[in-house]
Order: sequence, then structure tokens, then C-alpha cells
Amino acid sequence: MTSSPWRFGIGLTLLGFASILPATVRAQPPVYLTQWGSLGSGDGQFNNPVGVATDAAGNVYVVDYDNRRIEKFTGTGAFLTQWGSLGSGEGQFLHPTGVATDAAGDIYVVDQSSHRVEKFTGTGTYLTQWGSFGAGNGQFVYPFGVATDAAGDVYVTDSGNNRIQKFTSMGDYLTQWGTYGGGDGQLSSPAGVATDASGDVYVVDPGTYRIQKFTGTGTYLTQWGFPGVGDGQFLSPYGVATDGAGDVYVTDQYNHRIQKFTGAGAYLTQWGTQGTGDGQFNYPTAVATDAFGNIYVADQSNHRIQKFGSGPTPTKGTSWGCLKTLYR
Repeated sequence: MTSSPWRFGIGLTLLGFASILPATVRAQPPVYLTQWGSLGSGDGQFNNPVGVATDAAGNVYVVDYDNRRIEKFTGTGAFLTQWGSLGSGEGQFLHPTGVATDAAGDIYVVDQSSHRVEKFTGTGTYLTQWGSFGAGNGQFVYPFGVATDAAGDVYVTDSGNNRIQKFTSMGDYLTQWGTYGGGDGQLSSPAGVATDASGDVYVVDPGTYRIQKFTGTGTYLTQWGFPGVGDGQFLSPYGVATDGAGDVYVTDQYNHRIQKFTGAGAYLTQWGTQGTGDGQFNYPTAVATDAFGNIYVADQSNHRIQKFGSGPTPTKGTSWGCLKTLYR
């Protein structure tokens, strides 16, 4: 049986908090534009894609979890290159999960089971790495997500240690925040992480069904979300991304949808239902945006990437993928 990153079940213990979302005008969801991928190990195929990121040129990087590699595509899905293989050496992966890019075009990959972050050029040349198993500064226990800010600093969700760690682009430790719990600024197995143009940091906290927002130095700002299927509610939130307007996108795995919020947590819109058709999802794991206003979703159990944005609805195309539910 192949491995998969854990999914946070809907039976987790609730920690007794609730959020009141600011009122706002409901926005229209983006339209489906295109998709690519199918189950397999060939170029452009995936076996549980769980991470996605874009660079300034609009290229798309996908974490192909069970193939232990990163694949790079154009913004329309044309395959460009790939790198990675099974192992714990330089440029190898045991279980890659998160991916992020920086302004220089370099790529950061979290290797969950190796408890480290690896850094590459945009074409896959290995540059450096940091991290080892443990609870000390710069150590990790099953890290999951990674993000960068405009200054080039790197944020990692240290899921097993219930904290966020911040580093320079070369892996020098800067600071950390978070302890286990459901209070303000506390975390329970944090997953996705993203930054905005102001340098604020958004953390997906699946164990407490919420998004928390911090300054770049870890000062708690606000939060939103609680368990459910309604607007602004979540069943296993996982990935997060921001756009140029400061809005926030969250993958709501067990509700098979994407939800969009303002940077203050006001609900804007959502899209997606469970299925294999265009615009449908089976456990969407990660989300990314590009400078052109497009949104990319790693549709994990459909083994594909879907792209959304503004513009006319395209002619219906072919859908790929197979339904496979994996639990860890």
C-alpha cells in the first residue's frame, strides 16, 4: 500500500472556540479554466499531488507525494521538468509535502518524513537543506507546509511540534511561535501556511478547524473558522494561499471545496463539490495563486491540478483520475 500524508478526520476533539466572521458582500466564484494530470508515474502524471506553488513567471510546481518528486509545468499545464527520487540523500525525498518559491526563483520543499527543508533552483538543482528530527530550534517533527515572504524569509509548519518556525533563505533559524492547544496563537497539527504582501502569516490549524493570522514575528492577530459545512466553516482545512488583493483561499478537504475570505476572515465565496468533473474535487489538499489572478488546486485523490480564474467558461473537456480515499 502506498503512503499518503495524513488526513485530519472529522471526529477530532473540539476545543471549544467559535469565530464570528465579519459581514461582507458575497463574491462570485472563479470559473474553471483547465486541468492536467492522471494517475501514474510518467511525465505530467501524479500519485497523490499534495502541494502546489507558482513562480513570478507563472510556472507551476507540484509535489507528487507518492512518486517522491517535484514536477514543473507552464501555467497551462505543459510539462517542463521534474526532480527527486526515493531516499534521504541530497535532492531525494521520503515524503515531500509542502512547496514554495521565492523572488529569486528558488524552490523550497518540505520532506515530512526526513524532517527537513530542501532548497533547489527553479530547474531542480540542489542548493542546500536544513532540519533534523527533534524539538530544538531548527529541528522538526513531521513538518508539512512552507511559505516565503517578500524579504526572502521562510516559514515552516512544524506540525508535530505544534509551532511555526521562521528561517532565512539559507536556513538560519530566526524565531518560532506556537504551543499545543486551541487558544489564540496555539496550534494543533498546523498544516498549510501562506504570507501576504504586508508580511502577515496565515496558518491552517486542522486540529481546531480554523485559520489563524499572525504578524511575521508571530504576534497573534485574528482567527476564523469552526467545524461544519456552512459558509466559513471547515471539515479538515489543509492548504492556504493569498492573492495580490490580500484575499485568502483555503482548501476544505472533507467538504471538497475551496473557500475564499478577506484577509480579516470575512467570507467571500466558495466553489467545488465531490466528484471527478470539471471544478469538482476529491480531497483538495493545496492551493496556490499566480500574479495573473489564477488559482491552482492540487486535487489529491483525482490526481490532477485544476486551474481557475476570470474569463469565459471554456468548452467542457476530459476529466482524469480515480477516487481513492487514504487515511493516516
